[in-house]
Amino acid sequence: MFARLGLLLITALTLAASAATVRAADPEEGFIWMFDGKSLEGWDGDPKFWSVGDGGAITGRTTAENPTKGNTFLIYRKAEVADFEFRCEFKIIGGNSGIQYRSEEVAKWVIKGYQADFDAGGGWTGSLYEEKGRGILAKRGNKVLVPAGGKPENKESIVTEKEVVDSVKKEDWNSYTILAEGNHLIQKVNGITTVDLVDEDDKAGKKSGLLALQLHAGPPMTVEFRNIRIRHIKSAKPVEKVSKRLAPPAGEGKKIVFVAGKPSHGYGAHEHNAGCILLAKELEKALPNYKTVVYRNGWPTEAGAFDGANAIIMYCDGGGGHMVNAHLEEVDALAKKGVGIVCIHYGVEVPADPAGKKFLEWIGGYFEANWSVNPHWTPKFDKLPEHAITRGVKPFSINDEWYYHMRFRPELQGVTPILSALPGPDTLTRPDGAHSGNPNVRKAVAAGEIQHMAWASENAGGGRGFGFTGGHDHWNWGCPDFLKIVLNAIVWTAHGEVPAEGVVAPTVTLAELEKNQDYPAPANFNRETVIKKINAAGGKADGE
Repeated sequence: MFARLGLLLITALTLAASAATVRAADPEEGFIWMFDGKSLEGWDGDPKFWSVGDGGAITGRTTAENPTKGNTFLIYRKAEVADFEFRCEFKIIGGNSGIQYRSEEVAKWVIKGYQADFDAGGGWTGSLYEEKGRGILAKRGNKVLVPAGGKPENKESIVTEKEVVDSVKKEDWNSYTILAEGNHLIQKVNGITTVDLVDEDDKAGKKSGLLALQLHAGPPMTVEFRNIRIRHIKSAKPVEKVSKRLAPPAGEGKKIVFVAGKPSHGYGAHEHNAGCILLAKELEKALPNYKTVVYRNGWPTEAGAFDGANAIIMYCDGGGGHMVNAHLEEVDALAKKGVGIVCIHYGVEVPADPAGKKFLEWIGGYFEANWSVNPHWTPKFDKLPEHAITRGVKPFSINDEWYYHMRFRPELQGVTPILSALPGPDTLTRPDGAHSGNPNVRKAVAAGEIQHMAWASENAGGGRGFGFTGGHDHWNWGCPDFLKIVLNAIVWTAHGEVPAEGVVAPTVTLAELEKNQDYPAPANFNRETVIKKINAAGGKADGE
């Protein structure tokens, strides 16, 4: 009896020590991508069920016409896992799924081992199951000890069922975190610890093995995974070198987090996902020590998404539906710590109170309904100020939905206009409305007041911001100066050093611009017209 009590005391102390070790680690340091967002490179599964979906997520799907006879898995082949921290986002519609770890392959695409469970109904999400083994090891909400040769023993309740269920967004994105060190396993859903388990059964428990994603047999279902990354604490086998690390190396490197809004306007317009992916890719090409993370289709659901960020870029629809409206306190805390804030196109519009007041603090200005306007026009940016953001940028002109008459800080305190021009009366031909016109803007244009379409902000406390009203027309990223001024601004807001010639990215072709878009190209899409527009603005859309 005393021996057993002593063993339990030692186990409890081990749990506490291990948990402290895991949780003290920098949650971003050392992570590597396991999925490139475009292909299943490094993954192996039945192609009848697994693919990369249009939204850039790993997708497993069964239908009534194409069912799977048994549970089937997509297996990660680049490395096995031992001690690690794994993070991803998942979405499920119908059925049941899970994330296998420290597992083994018992037949082709069939896996046995630990499983971080989740399901569409929400009854099992967060629990720990052993596929083709001991079954349920830990129901969510519990700290559990599995003794050698014995059954799991609940030692302590750590969270209520209601807390877990309430945190899960059905048919939407949720985050999963798995931490494994020795025989200590922790699982978290949306930042909530759902399982804390010590497995003392050395014969049944595994210390290393495969990682895989599950597609469950049964009714039709769709499961998606994105932003899949891992930090190896101790590897089971040598891990391939991966250049895309989530944390920057020492020195000038920075971490840039892009948050892309949901699909919006149709092919080639408000392409938030495609635009953020392109900007991130071009930034890393030009400055390899800058590391980027792109969250697609809205605000990231995982805890710690902005940990270690030097700048946050929001490219999304705005107004009352702006994704930041529900996260003002979170972003305000980051901005006050010096994290740069960049808002692109509709992303500069928010309600005047309270979001507008915060935008004045973060980026120095914003689009205010019944004050600002959003015409499509072709300003001539022929005079650029001397600023780090304009390095290497030549005067240019390109048609876009360039907003103007922004609401700025009084007397532009701390604000430097970057792109300015004089709009003509042809930009105000629409009747007055929340976005189309108002007496104040008509008076300003009639008086010949120069308007600012992009601006930089230096803020109290040392933070920096940038507002850019272009970006309705996705094809304009093919204009080198249009692209460069935004890439320069991202570096500047992150407190990086903008190169003397600016951020020099490779020429962006039309073929590259057509990647990752939210909608298919319409039958009447005229590529020649787009190529002519980009080439006229100094680009090489045809790749010549």
